[in-house]
Amino acid sequence: MKAVLCRSFGPVEQLSVEDAPTPLCGADQVLIDVRAIGVNFPDGLLVQGKYQAAPAFPFSPGSEVAGVVRLVGANVRAFAAGDRVIAFTGNGGYAERVAVDAARAFKAPEAMAWKVAGGFLITYATAYHALKDQARLRSGETLLVLGAGGGVGLAAVELGAAMGARVVAAASSGDKLALARGAGAQDLIDYSKTDLRAALKETLQGRGVDVVFDPVGGALSEASIRSLAWGGRHLAVGFASGEIPKIPLNLFLLKEASSSGVFWGAWAKAHPAANAANTQDLFDLFSAGKIKPHVSATFPLDRAADAINHVLSRKAHGKVVILPDNRDGA
Repeated sequence: MKAVLCRSFGPVEQLSVEDAPTPLCGADQVLIDVRAIGVNFPDGLLVQGKYQAAPAFPFSPGSEVAGVVRLVGANVRAFAAGDRVIAFTGNGGYAERVAVDAARAFKAPEAMAWKVAGGFLITYATAYHALKDQARLRSGETLLVLGAGGGVGLAAVELGAAMGARVVAAASSGDKLALARGAGAQDLIDYSKTDLRAALKETLQGRGVDVVFDPVGGALSEASIRSLAWGGRHLAVGFASGEIPKIPLNLFLLKEASSSGVFWGAWAKAHPAANAANTQDLFDLFSAGKIKPHVSATFPLDRAADAINHVLSRKAHGKVVILPDNRDGA
């Protein structure tokens, strides 16, 4: 089989597509013929040695895939050969076949196209866990989504709208905000052209924000925290800006506000039953037409570096997906 391999930390361009052995299928695993691979911001950090994890070399990046079960391990009862599945791989996803613990795999809705399935799990599961479990977002509350045109941001916009919130989408360009409007945002702020805090005051007529979904970090984090309402909740999802902010704690004291970290992968491993229930909720929302994932670009396996750079450069609108067989992803 073909796989994208990282042999040393460095620029994304050092990645190479090589022949690799098909992974063995353990007793508690499923072996998947991969049809689509989601590209995520941490993929680029990982191969550059900038992520909190450091796999042994050589390794393949890629933490989510969709495909068809080829083999099941001796202890696996929930899946059979031929099942369409979505899986969280952790690493190793940039390959034509992957072996995954069955507990990290889920049967994909039949109506979900491969390119959608490949990029579905991490963004939607992260956003849903953040809004539902960490922030406990309630209908009628105001939700500010930073980075609203990216994969996880756009998922948060859709889910926030589906949960009954007033969604304020903030992004760095008009085309990203147009996507957010289509996903259910009621208010739009282009923070490349205006001061975020001032724009929020004007948009919300002085009322604060109940929940901030923040995958961006940097200066926007403090501006959004200063805009929280009494009892507001800030969700630290990531730092796409490249800057981890240092926030004065008195900002939380003054409004009895809070900030929660969102690390869906670790939470899902620690709480598999709750994660499975959340994933089923997401599949139900998809089947009901309440969330409509947007894939803006697809790449073949031999252009994996281009796919990662597309995400790292913040050009992505929604999700970017790799299609190993170079089909249209239907």
